[in-house]
Amino acid sequence: MSWGTELWDQFDNLEKHTQWGIDVLEKYIKFVKERTEIELSYAKQLRNLSKKYQPKKNSKEEEEYRYTSTRAFLATLNEMNDYAGQHEVISENMTSLITVELTRYVQELKQERKSHFHDGRKAQQHIETCWKQLEASKRRFERDCKEADRAQQYFEKMDADINVTKADVEKARQQAQLRHQMAEDSKAEYSSTLQKFNSEQHEHYYTHIPNIFQKIQEMEERRIVRIGESMKTFAEVDRQVIPIIGKCLDEITKAAESVDHKNDSQMVIEAFKSGFEPPGDVDFEDFTQPMKRTVSESSLSNSRGDGKSEPKFGSKSKGKLWPFIKKNKGAGPEDFSNLPPEQRRKKLQQKVDELNRDIQKEMDSRDALTKMKDVYIKNPQMGDAASVDHRLAELGQNIEKLRLEVQKFEGWLAEVEGRLPARSEQPRRQSGVYEAQNASGVNSCAQDRESSPDGSYTEEQSQETEMKVPATDFDDEFDDEEPLPTIGTCKALYTFEGQNEGTISVAEGEMLYVIEEDKGDGWTRIRRNEDEEGYVPTSYVEVYLDKNAKDVHKPLQKISE
Repeated sequence: MSWGTELWDQFDNLEKHTQWGIDVLEKYIKFVKERTEIELSYAKQLRNLSKKYQPKKNSKEEEEYRYTSTRAFLATLNEMNDYAGQHEVISENMTSLITVELTRYVQELKQERKSHFHDGRKAQQHIETCWKQLEASKRRFERDCKEADRAQQYFEKMDADINVTKADVEKARQQAQLRHQMAEDSKAEYSSTLQKFNSEQHEHYYTHIPNIFQKIQEMEERRIVRIGESMKTFAEVDRQVIPIIGKCLDEITKAAESVDHKNDSQMVIEAFKSGFEPPGDVDFEDFTQPMKRTVSESSLSNSRGDGKSEPKFGSKSKGKLWPFIKKNKGAGPEDFSNLPPEQRRKKLQQKVDELNRDIQKEMDSRDALTKMKDVYIKNPQMGDAASVDHRLAELGQNIEKLRLEVQKFEGWLAEVEGRLPARSEQPRRQSGVYEAQNASGVNSCAQDRESSPDGSYTEEQSQETEMKVPATDFDDEFDDEEPLPTIGTCKALYTFEGQNEGTISVAEGEMLYVIEEDKGDGWTRIRRNEDEEGYVPTSYVEVYLDKNAKDVHKPLQKISE
């Protein structure tokens, strides 16, 4: 099957067909180019979508991403960003492997096609020239033959006429011979031209044209193969990113499976738990008694703030129904005393951690300046050592101020956690007579530490009561805080790395002492020995409470074994 033999007379149609093939290739290039633009646009839209729903830094939205459901959504956004990147890869690969390559190939194809058809036209022009030469030789031979016949007839006529002179007859005879000779020469030339044309024609249709058409056929077949390979590459480029896209989808699925409704519910408790007990029963007010009407502190009329009665000790509290009153959004006190106990503890702990980080930064700056000063002392030409003294003094003052702030907030934190003797140790160490004398005062302190209308509570009553407590001989004896007694043991179910301040690391299977139960915030306080204690997640340990286990000095190694 060869175009040279089968289509020897279809030069014009082959020219049209090959041009159509190039048009198809250019159309396919345009198609791939538009596909790459769509991929880029899609990737850009996906990235913008992911960016649009990303939480803003230092905003309330960022705090909301503590929950497993919102963290899963954040992971989905990040994976969608990677997903968009794979569509960009598709666009880049299609551009480099298909669009660019085929565009260059089309240019080469056009040049090759132009060359082949130029050779074909040249061969056609040559055979047409040979044909014209043959036709001219043929017409000349025909003309010479006719001239020779006329010259012969004229000679015969002159020879038969008796009135014509002998010289005229001789002249006519010579003219006839000359014409016959010219006819013979034209015949020979025509015969030679005819043989040459037949040879050229045979060479043209059986050699030159088949060779040219064969090259055109090979060119066209290469074009067809090339467009097929490009279509295969088109599919392969997509297929190459499928595993990565699959991983992105797997990560989204994994994030979705990590959503824990129980954990989120517990986090809501940790975020909003106040630490208060629910309001007690409303006291019965007996109006049949002739005494003056008194209003119970826990009555609803007091919570409504009718303003008819003055709160005790000048307290700002208006009742214990604090969960049902809107909070005031104004700035709170420095010690966060306007917050419920659990929330106050968390805020104080965050403040202590923040101050410690600031101290570390200042210390790092001081260390760097100290090293610079040492370099200046050793190499005075590099700088004046005295120039950094002022800055070092400022850093020292800043560090001291920050440490004082840390001590202040740690004192408040210890007070909230019950670590100070004023609230935990002293009442247990007072004599029975002292407890009896001050029982009513302590109860009044606990009751008056109530919620204010903005959802906060005050400790003014407790502070005033504490100020009224008479000094005893035991005050100086219990200034230093002693270890809390053990209330049981626990077994670590999992390994926990205590990296934050106040936590302790435990190994799976390790036995430890329990010194403080979970207060609802998800943490249990444990002790390994007299020097090592801290908090671990309650879910990481199995607690065995024993109210009689108070031996805080018992060696931990015996339990661990």
